[in-house]
Amino acid sequence: MSETLPIPFRWDGETFRPVGSRAQKECDAAFTIGEVHTLVEVQQRSLASHKAYFASLHEAWKNLDDDQMQRWPDSEHLRHYALIKCGYATQRQIIASSKAEAQRLAAFIRPVNTYALIEVRDCVVTEWTAESQSFRSMGKQRFEESKRAVLDYVASLIGVTTGDLQQNTGRAA
Repeated sequence: MSETLPIPFRWDGETFRPVGSRAQKECDAAFTIGEVHTLVEVQQRSLASHKAYFASLHEAWKNLDDDQMQRWPDSEHLRHYALIKCGYATQRQIIASSKAEAQRLAAFIRPVNTYALIEVRDCVVTEWTAESQSFRSMGKQRFEESKRAVLDYVASLIGVTTGDLQQNTGRAA
């Protein structure tokens, strides 16, 4: 089954009409005339807010001290880590038969997802993976919440306020 993309509609006072020829073609292919379908409004995220967020993250990363730079080789690694630390992540636990097996398992998992946070305690391997912040994966409200939490977290790493961090990028979020 192919992934369904959001289809834009315009309300004309009587009917919702697809906007654009692509949307019309998708409606023709997906819907049967006379069937009842449910529309759900999706709050669109601001592209300017999205870009300002990533610029602020990059600015924070550039201002990390040397030890932190080694821990997070780029701003994407920092973003994933901050998302995990702020609770915007999924968690998976695997129970191994021994501590040694847990260590081997963790060593096997680490290279598969370099953004994941892996922890070993006794025989349990825990893997945290950051939620995707793509437009398709995260709605406006959750994105804004996660953006605020992540920017607060990374600003604290370099000893500035989130406002100062955003001001230094020259973009308002």
